[in-house]
Amino acid sequence: MTGRQDEPGPRWDSEQGSSDATPNPNAAAAESGSRPEHSVPDYGAGSGASAPQGGDPAAGANPDRSAPNPSGDAGAHQQQPGAPGGAPPPQQVPGQPYSGPNPVVPPYVNPAASGPQQAPGAEQYRMQSGPYQTPGSSGAHQVWGGQSGPYPAPPGQQPHPPQGYPQGNPQPQQGQSFPAQQQVPGQHDPALGQDLSSAQLVRQVKRPPQSGWRRAVYLASGKTINPGESPADVRRRELINRINQPLQGCYKIAMLSLKGGVGKTTTTATLGSTFSSLRGDRVIAVDANPDRGTLGQKIPMETTATVRHLLRDAQRIRKYSDVRSYTSQGPSRLEVLASEQDPAVSEAFSESDYHTTVSLLEHFYNMVLTDCGTGLMHSAMKGVLDVADSLVIVSPGSVDGARSASATLDWLDAHGYGDLVARSVAVINSVRPGSGKVDVDKLAAHFGARCRSVSRIPFDPHLEEGAEVDLDQLAAPTRLALLELAASVADDFPHAAGRQ
Repeated sequence: MTGRQDEPGPRWDSEQGSSDATPNPNAAAAESGSRPEHSVPDYGAGSGASAPQGGDPAAGANPDRSAPNPSGDAGAHQQQPGAPGGAPPPQQVPGQPYSGPNPVVPPYVNPAASGPQQAPGAEQYRMQSGPYQTPGSSGAHQVWGGQSGPYPAPPGQQPHPPQGYPQGNPQPQQGQSFPAQQQVPGQHDPALGQDLSSAQLVRQVKRPPQSGWRRAVYLASGKTINPGESPADVRRRELINRINQPLQGCYKIAMLSLKGGVGKTTTTATLGSTFSSLRGDRVIAVDANPDRGTLGQKIPMETTATVRHLLRDAQRIRKYSDVRSYTSQGPSRLEVLASEQDPAVSEAFSESDYHTTVSLLEHFYNMVLTDCGTGLMHSAMKGVLDVADSLVIVSPGSVDGARSASATLDWLDAHGYGDLVARSVAVINSVRPGSGKVDVDKLAAHFGARCRSVSRIPFDPHLEEGAEVDLDQLAAPTRLALLELAASVADDFPHAAGRQ
């Protein structure tokens, strides 16, 4: 037989057609009168199958119209429904269950080959991989909710689960079980990494003392006896950690006071020196006093340039070294941009000048402290308040000074700076050795009800001199008070990024 065995469509078996599938001429003639004639299909000369006799092509294609079996066995060679071309019914393959009345035997796949194989004609027989066979998919389940198909979903359109699958985690049906979740190679439990942390592996030792009799014992024993830190050392270390909080962008602090001679400029220099000596970023103090400020005298003078020269050359400044030629730097790394000292200059420091100065400095410095004048109505003050992240209100330990500081807060509340007052810090500065009869505790309680925090700076002989500020010459209580002030200001660092 020369015909192809896999050719679909009705055909005659060369061996069985002669004995079992001989057409009945009488049956064909009887049916020819009741059905319209059809054209005889062209079977081709080389197909190996002959056209049926009797002029009815459908009689050969339909086995139900063939002549009865002469032996009387009606079902011996009767074609199974759905078997093409009168072919014998396929035999069951061991290990392959029947599906439906007409199971199809897949092509043979060599079981000795290693690795997964793609069976020939897998698309024809709908062979899928995975424990759960779903039409047109591979694997346990069709995952939805992500990118699927070669074309992305339209913008704004949410993916929908395919029909027939429940939303959420699928539940196993009766007789089914989900495969156990296996750990992906190369991944490990994050909790196991904690066993290799330095806190678990390295033996912890006590920190050496920094002051007091503990320090003396530690040094006298050749550092073999370590009594540990004192409560004061622990307190100081905690304050330093608060001062070194991360800071995003440029944080701007305005120093305010309506009354002169309360130590506002000195507080600006000491607070800036505390930040610059403990933090690794750049800190600068700007003298915005329109009436010949004295901030430039609190550190050693390195240049005669002032803020006026910086504004004149603002278009030529491109890098930090260009700005550095206009500032002076003290031992604590604090830089100061001095105000104009020439009495012949009558031009006041305006709001526009301050905005230009701060816009230039914030590209090179992380903190900018502004020493404002004693007036609130001059033009530069509005520019200072508009860009300030925090206020430091300086008040002396006297009745008139406390009233002036309270009036400053009232003015700020009345002019729309209430939120700035709520995050401000009040400083009670002792400019004289004793406070007299004034109850400083009541002053602190008054400002504490209106400001975020209150700090007290005790009297210090070094600050009373009015000369250059050196943190190493300050008394221990003054140093601790400045640490507390700087830590209170730094507590607002995490919130500053949301306001910028």
